[in-house]
Amino acid sequence: MEQMNKDALVELVNKIRNAEGQTEEENDALLDLFLENVPDPEAANYIYEKEYEDLTSEEIVNKALAYKSIQL
Repeated sequence: MEQMNKDALVELVNKIRNAEGQTEEENDALLDLFLENVPDPEAANYIYEKEYEDLTSEEIVNKALAYKSIQL
């Protein structure tokens, strides 16, 4: 699957934040699509956790894309 570009990810985060899916399953699918396209395993927290509520959708995407796993 081809990775989504940053603009598409920002649009996707906006849809997730606004719960634009017609059903809970569609909203879950939007979140799954976002998580499949960013390296940060905690990226959903940036959307839903209160400590990140002041982040814009673009800031959420930037943070999720900036994640680097620790190389052992």
